[in-house]
Amino acid sequence: MRALLSLDMSANDSVTVVSPPVLSPARAGLGWGLLGVVAFSFTVPFTRVAVAGLSPLFIGSGRAVVAAVLAAAALVLTGQARPTGAQWARLAVVAGGVVAGFPLLTSYALTTASAAHSAVVIALLPAATAVMAVLRGKERPPSLFWGTAVAGAVAALAFASLSGGGFGPPRWSDVLLFGAVAAAAVGYAEGGLLARELGSWQTVSWALVLSSPVMIALAVGSAVARPPSGTATQWAAFAYLAVVSMFLGFFAWYRGLAIGPMARVSQVQLVQPVLGIGWAALLLHEQVTWATVLGGVAVILCAAVAVRVRLDRR
Repeated sequence: MRALLSLDMSANDSVTVVSPPVLSPARAGLGWGLLGVVAFSFTVPFTRVAVAGLSPLFIGSGRAVVAAVLAAAALVLTGQARPTGAQWARLAVVAGGVVAGFPLLTSYALTTASAAHSAVVIALLPAATAVMAVLRGKERPPSLFWGTAVAGAVAALAFASLSGGGFGPPRWSDVLLFGAVAAAAVGYAEGGLLARELGSWQTVSWALVLSSPVMIALAVGSAVARPPSGTATQWAAFAYLAVVSMFLGFFAWYRGLAIGPMARVSQVQLVQPVLGIGWAALLLHEQVTWATVLGGVAVILCAAVAVRVRLDRR
């Protein structure tokens, strides 16, 4: 007890108990960031589960509709101020990348591609986001940054090509995955800048609300053309994608970035593809080949160097 409590007997014999130490801001930021990454790491395998019974168009749009309802409620309950005219235009860029582009493209890609294979290609996202942030912010990073970013893209392309049975053009699913990476990179880069003005989770929430009319139309049209009839497991996967991957995960991730230090917390995202490959093997019983492991290591290492070089330069 003496190691936990500090006793200070005053003149009137009162006892003062010192509160136990709390986590340092750095550890708290990393903890929240890691929680967000863990939440996002289930996105690819759960999308793979959902597309086995539900339309990829319904999954990509429907999850955004559910998340938009939650976002609207959060914005109203907390009394957030509305964005300005120029900010709405930038929110449209964020929405096009992370609300519509990435979910829809990955949903269609995962109808044929395995979760482990997709996780390797998507591992290019941190490097792609860094490149878009450099272009958007008009930064001038060293040549090592560009070299490793290009090397990561080449590694991802080589992996996608070899996975198809030999050197050749990427499969259609890989084209969709690369498109998803590009869309998310644009959305993340613009969202990162806009979050300085609107707030982190507020930026994602306003993007969800802004895109809701289009997403509702797509979800309704998809449901009419192909009435959803998934199993309980597939609906549970869809619910996770809508509530956690599309909404709650951003709360943890952006809180970690807000606590910081942002340079350290942002690098936690590099473990996401490793977790994604692990969940694919554990939950979906997909075979993780040496090609998948080597391809993932190559892409992740290139992304790690590119991100670290940019952060060190800044």
